[in-house]
Amino acid sequence: MPPHLPELMTALATRAGARLSLATDTELSLAFVDDEEMQRLNRDFRGQDCPTDVLSFADACKEELVMPEEAPKLLGDIIISVERARAQAAEFGHSLEREMAFLLVHGLLHLAGFEHDAQNCGKMHELTESILSEAGLTR
Repeated sequence: MPPHLPELMTALATRAGARLSLATDTELSLAFVDDEEMQRLNRDFRGQDCPTDVLSFADACKEELVMPEEAPKLLGDIIISVERARAQAAEFGHSLEREMAFLLVHGLLHLAGFEHDAQNCGKMHELTESILSEAGLTR
């Protein structure tokens, strides 16, 4: 993995959060896994026994925990398969960084409430590409 990837992902998450009007103290976790681990997660949490490129898990404790006002806003978890990202980058003819960035923004949009339905799919894709373009991550 490129050594500058953590900084790139942090900057991109910050940029996407600003575009989505998320609170500046919003936090999320980001994990990079291989296809084997991604398949396990996809099977255990979604009932689909195959690897996927990105999974997003909204913070399940939002309703149950009473957090102090000054505590960061916990958004959730994004898990990216580096193997899938590498294969998709080659398939689409762009860099691994661009594919990882796409998956991060896509996952973050899911955490912000976007879904793959007729109403949101086009907007979701347009917003993802706009954020990536602003960051200089074009195809």
